Amino acid sequence: MSAPDAGETAWERHGSGPPVVLIHGFGLNRAMWQWQLPALTPHFSVLTYDLLGHRESPPPAGTPSLAMFSRQLLGLMDRCDIERAALVGFSLGGMIARRAALDHADRLSALAILNSPHDRSPAEREVVRLHVRQTEAQGPSANVKPALERWFTPAFRAEAPETIALVRAWIAGNDPALYPRIYRVLAEGDAELVQGLERIACPTLVMTGEDDPGNTPAMARTMAGRIPGARLAILPGLRHMALAEAPQAVNAPLRAFLRDALLDIRTG
Repeated sequence: MSAPDAGETAWERHGSGPPVVLIHGFGLNRAMWQWQLPALTPHFSVLTYDLLGHRESPPPAGTPSLAMFSRQLLGLMDRCDIERAALVGFSLGGMIARRAALDHADRLSALAILNSPHDRSPAEREVVRLHVRQTEAQGPSANVKPALERWFTPAFRAEAPETIALVRAWIAGNDPALYPRIYRVLAEGDAELVQGLERIACPTLVMTGEDDPGNTPAMARTMAGRIPGARLAILPGLRHMALAEAPQAVNAPLRAFLRDALLDIRTG
């Protein structure tokens, strides 16, 4: 494990084996992968990090964009001497991973897109823009309650108050001035990723929850249908944060995919 110098991207490295980089979602941080690390680190060298403007990483120097976050990712890979890696991106992280795959295909050995939006309809985009405007007026806390309702099933919210409190604290702890600026990347960035999916040549997995309202099975099916040879996994009865609510449901297909792609071991 390595710690960042002051002012640099905050990152950690765990395990050993082929490199895998985990890219967290908007408003979260590298700690969100705590439910996946035990399943991945016995097989892979796993790099987690905080996106610019999140938790321990510095704020972006300019206007936030997918290209900017992609440059952060590639710069971190360079700093860690990683020539090629499997990218696993959740939500906004899945958008960043797609941007990197389209712009820097030679740096990817595999791609996993988890609960990430694709080609929103005008009505779907307006819903996200409304959330952005709410956070501009009231800060990150304006988004906490509806976010938790979209992210977790009602039963899990009732049964796992510690996890809900942890995720609530992550969201509420974001910089209120910066939060809506990065939120706009999530709201608008999927439009720039519609074209070019057919060019993604590395092994790819697309996964979402059956009941994820903003990153729907229809979106996942469309992405998987356009990326040559992509695998598709729709998780029954789960919402956006399935990786925290039901880690094994996420970890089993993710680990099998990465092992097949990187270790050439068939797990059935």
